[in-house]
Amino acid sequence: MCGIIGIVSRQEVNQLLFDGLTVLQHRGQDAAGIVTCDNGRLFLRKDNGLVRDVFHTRHMMRLRGNMGVGHVRYPTAGCSSSAEAQPFYVNSPFGITLAHNGNLTNAGQLKEELFRDDLRHINTDSDSEVLLNVFAHELQACGKLTIGEGDVFDAVAGVHRRCQGAYAVVAMITGYGIVGFRDPYGIRPVVFGRRENGAGTEWIIASESVAVDSLGFERVRDIAPGEAVFIDLDGKLHARQCAENPSYAPCIFEHVYFARPDSFIDEISVYKSRLRMGDMLARKIRRVFPEHDIDVVIPIPDTSRTTALQLSYKLDVKYREGFIKNRYIGRTFIMPGQKQRKKSVRQKLNAINLEFRGKNVLLVDDSIVRGTTSKQIIQMARDAGAKKVYFASAAPPVRYPNVYGIDMPSVNELIGHNRDELQISQAIGADWLVYQDLEDLILAVGKGNPDIARFDTSCFDGNYITGGVTRDYLARLEQQRSDDAKAQCHADDDIVIELYNAK
Repeated sequence: MCGIIGIVSRQEVNQLLFDGLTVLQHRGQDAAGIVTCDNGRLFLRKDNGLVRDVFHTRHMMRLRGNMGVGHVRYPTAGCSSSAEAQPFYVNSPFGITLAHNGNLTNAGQLKEELFRDDLRHINTDSDSEVLLNVFAHELQACGKLTIGEGDVFDAVAGVHRRCQGAYAVVAMITGYGIVGFRDPYGIRPVVFGRRENGAGTEWIIASESVAVDSLGFERVRDIAPGEAVFIDLDGKLHARQCAENPSYAPCIFEHVYFARPDSFIDEISVYKSRLRMGDMLARKIRRVFPEHDIDVVIPIPDTSRTTALQLSYKLDVKYREGFIKNRYIGRTFIMPGQKQRKKSVRQKLNAINLEFRGKNVLLVDDSIVRGTTSKQIIQMARDAGAKKVYFASAAPPVRYPNVYGIDMPSVNELIGHNRDELQISQAIGADWLVYQDLEDLILAVGKGNPDIARFDTSCFDGNYITGGVTRDYLARLEQQRSDDAKAQCHADDDIVIELYNAK
């Protein structure tokens, strides 16, 4: 999962991009990058780390220009490497820089085509560099020395014809402007907004509306599936549908876990979606455990708070904050290795014993992926004196890997794979466990926008809406995403560091 932002302004955009990436930091904590354009020259800074650590005053002073693109990243497959930090750059045609959120499922095939047919070299293992070169080749195919918005839209249409998978993109074309576009299913989110100043109109494109709001822009709307918007240097917006058969199917896991609650995605309030998840979950608990003896509902910070609060209200059970979070520890779900993940849980959370002692506690989390974190937290609750520990997940069991830009692990590392709810409950050490039903989750999110007929729910039901997700593809993905593979990556990194330090 990543966060993207692009701004065309009448003033320097370096601080706006920095602030926007900080707001989007929850979408990626592995690497960050900004590129700006000033009088036809590009200025780039990117590296591994948080936004605040990558950009210092000396870097910000060099990021000159009234137009720019930014990115925050965590790796969706393979190793964490500063070589794969975005934005990516290609010099021909015109000089294009691109930031991408999502994952191409046919990146391997495209890489071969780019080398064999388009005579383009790909320098990293990132599918984002593949997507950039596909876009660049399609734009170059127009054969013009100067281009207009129609040429840009034709290039995006070419991307849609060739690329499979999920992608929300912002790309800056040197000397022309910024284009934002979205895959034909609208799997990954992207929104644009505007604001007026004395010199004219300024525009922003970002992954979530919270970045638009926080920078003082007015949210206009989401980019539609298959649509592209192009903002030229004069601040004029152009929009066109570039896909032949677009169809809304946004990722439902954005509402479960990734997006900030103060965001709107496809006109759906993430906050209200999570409230409705609490309604649905409470209804199921009343149905499945009508004689429950829950004394207190406690959320596992932070994403589950909204759901847990609404659930407690519907069950007429006390809501309490039982865990205090260390906000300087990253999100365990997106940490690269199992050892690091295990170590981080007790560093991240500390129990308030008096909220657990002698009570039957219902812990509420947004989802259960590997189950390792859930197991440790349940044990923390018991160590704090809880008599019984129940567990509720605002999402259904995660049984399949996500191929559209979320680094869910290999299928054998998913605790929900080939286990029923009783077996999962026993594995994590809960007295009982209740999952949200998939139909209820779809209803909870979909109620915010009845025009969306379906969602991408592939990690719950294995239905990959873009097609082309074969057993061979999933097997290759498993090799890249397993904790063993990531452990080898970190071992290789350690060797490189040792060699570097020995020089």
